[in-house]
Amino acid sequence: MSKKRIGIIFGMEDTFPWALIEAINARGGDDVEAGPAELSFLKDDGIFPYDLILDRISHEVPFYRTYLKCAAASGVRVVNNPIWWSADDKFFDNLVAKSVNVAVPKTVLLPHKQHPPNTEAKSFRNMRFVNWDDVFAYLGWPIFMKPAYGGGWKDVYKVHDPEEFFAAYDQTRDLTMMAQEAIEFELYYRCYVLGRSRVRIMAYDPKAPFHERYVKNPPPMNPEFEARIHRDALALCEGLGYDMNTVEFAVRGGVPYAIDFMNAAPDADVHSVGQENFDWMVTNMAEVLLEMVRGEKKFELTGNWPQTLNVTKDVATPV
Repeated sequence: MSKKRIGIIFGMEDTFPWALIEAINARGGDDVEAGPAELSFLKDDGIFPYDLILDRISHEVPFYRTYLKCAAASGVRVVNNPIWWSADDKFFDNLVAKSVNVAVPKTVLLPHKQHPPNTEAKSFRNMRFVNWDDVFAYLGWPIFMKPAYGGGWKDVYKVHDPEEFFAAYDQTRDLTMMAQEAIEFELYYRCYVLGRSRVRIMAYDPKAPFHERYVKNPPPMNPEFEARIHRDALALCEGLGYDMNTVEFAVRGGVPYAIDFMNAAPDADVHSVGQENFDWMVTNMAEVLLEMVRGEKKFELTGNWPQTLNVTKDVATPV
């Protein structure tokens, strides 16, 4: 019997992919082997050399994304789902979060500051001027501005008044931006969520220098509160259909607000996440991928959000 093959697609990162490959091969026995995926031109015959591919970089390389969508449509299990990942955005994800009873900050989607490529003023005949007083009254101050598509804290601004808001907005080019209520938090957590079943809750300080953000020796969590974080993290990833993700919660008044939960290629470098978190990530991701490649292949276009969103509600009824 031929071995099932797991291929890892990755870019500049070094510590996680090689450790993961080693961990899979140590556990793979006689039926599974892993290695860096080798890609070249792609024929349209639907034949692929891998049973499962872990994607760490296609959000930066469009060729990889098309390759992976075709692989998924040809029977390859791809983590994360490249079809949904291509369509996903942070604003829509807020609606998914609400549909699975996860708290999120109040958020507004904003028009482009500059015309996107190949458009001009006449392209926007449906657009009306924004009533900024309504936006500011809905969100309150301070406000975070961040792209609906994006990550890595790129093009993120925290603003405290209209003057700062418009100065930041003027820098956003043709990006699709969101304005979001700033949650002034007492506690903050970042969670690894793997296989929609395994959760590691990590105390996190987004205000600290990058290499010090994962808090060492945090105080113990209240069991009921820990259970809620665990439940919310799983519900978000089940709704979105992601098998590898990080979910971040800002806690205000005892309520965990999901702040950032579209991280389908999350940081897993040992130098930033720390040795204990890294070891957990490598071991559990290896076990998740082995479970997947040995189990029944299941092709899915999305997570379960088509069932959780109330698409039959009256359009005038708020979510």
